[in-house]
Amino acid sequence: MTRNEQGAFPTDIYLSSVSSLYQHRRALVIGMLSHVVTFLLVFLKTAEPLYLGCAIAIVIIWALRNLDMRRFDRQDFSRADQAAVRRWENRYIVGGIGVTLTCGLACGYAIAVSQDSFSELACISVTLASMISLVGRNYGSERAVLLLSSSACLPIVIGLVALRDPYMLVLAVLILPFIFTTWKMANNVRAFLYDNVLAAREIRTIAGQFDAALNNMTHGLLMLNGDNRIVVANDRACELLKLGGKVDMKGVVLDDVLQRAARQMSLDAEKSANMVRQLDLLLKGKRSRALVPVAEDLFLEFSASRRDNGEIVLIFEDVTARVQAEKQILQMVRFDTLTGLPSRDYLAELAQNAVAGEAAPDRDVGLLLIDIAEFKHVNDTRGHVVGDKLLQAIAERLKQVAGSGAIAARLMGDEFVVFFSNKAGSLGLDERIRDVHARMRGTYEAGGFTFYMIMSAGFVVAKRSAFRFEDLQIKADLALAETKSRDRGGCIAFEAEMDARYLDRQRLKSDLREALNSGALSVSYQPMYTPDGSRVECCEALARWTHPERGPVPPSVFIQLAEEMGLVTDITRFVLRQACRDCSTWPQGVAVSVNLSVLDLRDRQIVEIVGKALDEAGLDPARLHLEVTESCLMDEPAKGQSLLDELRERGMTIAIDDFGTGYSSLSSLDALPVSIIKIDRSFVRNIRGDARRFKLLRSAVNLARALGLKAVVEGVETVDELQLINNHRCADLIQGFVFSAPMPASAIRDLCKPRVRKRTTKASRSHIA
Repeated sequence: MTRNEQGAFPTDIYLSSVSSLYQHRRALVIGMLSHVVTFLLVFLKTAEPLYLGCAIAIVIIWALRNLDMRRFDRQDFSRADQAAVRRWENRYIVGGIGVTLTCGLACGYAIAVSQDSFSELACISVTLASMISLVGRNYGSERAVLLLSSSACLPIVIGLVALRDPYMLVLAVLILPFIFTTWKMANNVRAFLYDNVLAAREIRTIAGQFDAALNNMTHGLLMLNGDNRIVVANDRACELLKLGGKVDMKGVVLDDVLQRAARQMSLDAEKSANMVRQLDLLLKGKRSRALVPVAEDLFLEFSASRRDNGEIVLIFEDVTARVQAEKQILQMVRFDTLTGLPSRDYLAELAQNAVAGEAAPDRDVGLLLIDIAEFKHVNDTRGHVVGDKLLQAIAERLKQVAGSGAIAARLMGDEFVVFFSNKAGSLGLDERIRDVHARMRGTYEAGGFTFYMIMSAGFVVAKRSAFRFEDLQIKADLALAETKSRDRGGCIAFEAEMDARYLDRQRLKSDLREALNSGALSVSYQPMYTPDGSRVECCEALARWTHPERGPVPPSVFIQLAEEMGLVTDITRFVLRQACRDCSTWPQGVAVSVNLSVLDLRDRQIVEIVGKALDEAGLDPARLHLEVTESCLMDEPAKGQSLLDELRERGMTIAIDDFGTGYSSLSSLDALPVSIIKIDRSFVRNIRGDARRFKLLRSAVNLARALGLKAVVEGVETVDELQLINNHRCADLIQGFVFSAPMPASAIRDLCKPRVRKRTTKASRSHIA
């Protein structure tokens, strides 16, 4: 602590120390009376007027100080600063000095002038008595102690020195340490009290902060001693437990508090006992958390931690919102939000529960899988809002027709499933399933529209002892796939052959992936000749796969598998690279043609794939023809046309394959970057005997030429067909067995050598070959 205490402490503490100077006024009255009586006695003894004057001065000073103290009491110090407080300290010191200086002067006069033993003894006694109480009254002001003690003792020192007696001089010197000791003692008292005041203030601040934090927690808190009696409880705990004021809880046993809470919340005996039981397990450390359902709209979660001194801190919170959110999430997970039917995963759980713990292992159970045919058409033509209402109507009917003992659910999109637990063990489960399917077909009202819906279905019936939901779903799905492929709108039961075909197909997919990774695929080429058969202008690249066990696998089979597996672009990349390399070894006038699938035209990556294949082979882009079918352009036509435009700008030739079999408009040919159309073989078949078919062929060729396109006729197999086409100039190029079957790249170079021979002779030899 510094000597300048008003700067060392905050204003409020400084004010407190100054206020202490103005207290204990009865002591001042007693001191005033003792001083007055003493001075009057000395006056009576010595008859010296000084002592009468001292008595009067003491009374006057006391009266003035008393008035000043009353003014101090009325003063508003709420906004007082250090300077204002210091002024009041100075006023007190002035009044105090008036008293002590009067006493000191009386003592000095008695020693140096009166030299009366009674006067000396009386004056010095009353003055020293005042000095003794000086520390107790004035410790709050360092200056007050120093100035008051000095003003009282220095006149005595002067009086002793004035006697010119060596002994008195020594006595005068010894009074100075008394002043210092008094000042030091007051400082020590003041420092001790100030330290305690600051510590108490800090404790109050921390306690206030802790109390504020405690009572502003979102969690309730109860601190228990070793006897499970409440030591601390915050406001939130009282609020959550409906306990009222927390003061009433101190020292109360926790069980009594819980019983009171149960009464306040009107809990029944079961819920009350459950809360007590769970908290007991929690306090014993047998659980880390306890969720207590207090009411439908109130859930409390408790946790407890034990301190080293045996106290337990019990914290709890209102988790109603979380519990309700979890219930809602569980509802969303378990049930389809649109139809209200169980989801697939929840259906599996319900089905497992339905067959568990029963004593009839040989009872049949069934699973029916239903797919809504042409539902996409409803969304496309009427919008998704109407489509959703239609799904709701279908779901409602499905719940009705499924009946008791069956669980209807929605798998995804337009697929529904029904599990038949068949608890009654009735015969004819197949007939019941087929009846459900039959009743699901028919008309539905949705969004003001009437729809006649056809349902394709597949189902499986199995023994309860062999029940496994995943297996049932796989088998029902296989049956549904069979229905879609051969009996749209029907309902087919699972057969073992379906599983065998499925497994065989999966093995074939695995083998195809391995063949593609190991480079086991190959490329054959079917030439396109000029109509007279004299020259090969282009060769179509065809992917081939020879299975090590099955032998040659038809392209129609493994290309479809590749589409299902997403490997079509990988096959396209392989064929492009191989075709470009082979074509680079052929004569300059011969091009190679590669087919692009619908999946290839969905990603701009195909442009990079084609460019990379040309660069690696060093092939002129003009020698690469790219074939696309009409159906490829139906899916995202704008994107497909954009990719074809870019490929053509790079110098490649674009051809429409299987022309006439797709769904595109003939007028779209003018907008596409197409140079060649390849007329499908269906237009060539039996053109000699079917005049109508031949007219269609000629019309397609005339259309191509009118648009400035080259016409390639595919599938020409006989000399008779070739002669008819040549007689009417119906082709710019011919592709078919009449000239050549697909062959390896090594056989193409000989065919590409230009030579002239009779058309019929060549055609006959090629056909025979």
